[in-house]
Amino acid sequence: MSERDKIYSSPVQDIADFRFDERVARVFPDMINRSIPGYSLIIPLLGLLARRFAQPDTHIYDLGCSLGAATLAMRRAVSQPGVQIVAVDTSPAMIKRCSELVAEDNSRVPVSVSMGDVRDTDIDNASLVVLNFTLQFLAPDDRQALLKRIYQGLNEDGALVISEKIRFEDDVEERLQTELHHDFKRSQGYSDLEIAQKRNALEKVMQLDTLAGHHERLKQAGFRYIYPWYQCFNFASLLAIK
Repeated sequence: MSERDKIYSSPVQDIADFRFDERVARVFPDMINRSIPGYSLIIPLLGLLARRFAQPDTHIYDLGCSLGAATLAMRRAVSQPGVQIVAVDTSPAMIKRCSELVAEDNSRVPVSVSMGDVRDTDIDNASLVVLNFTLQFLAPDDRQALLKRIYQGLNEDGALVISEKIRFEDDVEERLQTELHHDFKRSQGYSDLEIAQKRNALEKVMQLDTLAGHHERLKQAGFRYIYPWYQCFNFASLLAIK
């Protein structure tokens, strides 16, 4: 069980940019479940998507796997023979704990956990790729190239799941959805100080796109079908099929 997230509970004069370090890794399950509305629903639904889209003798990629919640959900759901899951993250602290959690899990699908930049990860013979709140942390100029590489590495009828925090073009909707998200975080026990300080920490490292922007990138990458399958406030997930 993870620790309670209290990272931003005390006033900080100079707030550093958010990093997925050891401190965050210790509290990450608590942090993400209390920060992203519906995260506890998204994870098992990724298992359902993996069950549908996994093809025999192919790879499934979890790019930006953090502690491996999506990896484990997919591992436990897949029944097709010869499937291997590849989990990648840049954070040493996340990879260390992810490897431990995968080792403790007794599911039969093999999992390869490695530290690396998703922009440099070879995508090959893939039936499913998951970017679960990952793209938003990459430089905007790098996003199209990654999506194109994923598309090229997917087999026909393979799928990409991309979950993101989104922004809205309409200022009124942007304010409302942001306020609703903050209301959600308050309902989970976060104080106004914690909400404000974490927002400041994320300001430079997390650059958001609109849903229309995500659609356009996916179209340019070559995907035939792009479907929204989840949204709650300013968090959404898309399913793109080759």
